[in-house]
Amino acid sequence: MESKIRAKLEEIRPMLQADGGDMDVVGIEGATVTLRLKGACGGCPHAAMTLKQGIERLLRESVDPGITVVPAK
Repeated sequence: MESKIRAKLEEIRPMLQADGGDMDVVGIEGATVTLRLKGACGGCPHAAMTLKQGIERLLRESVDPGITVVPAK
C-alpha cells in the first residue's frame, strides 16, 4: 500500500506547487500518512483543511478508505 500512497502523493504534489507550496512525506505506517506542508502551504491558515479534505480525501478515494493523514509535529 505504501507504494500506491507515494504514487498518489506525487500526482497531488503539482497542485500544491501551483499554489507556491509543497509537501514532505515524514512517514507512512500502515494506513497513517504523516505529511509536512511547506512553502506557502506550510503557513496557510487552511493547511489542516488541505490535509484532511484535500489530500486525505484523494488518498481514501483512490488507494484505501481507511487512510488517515496527520500533520508532522
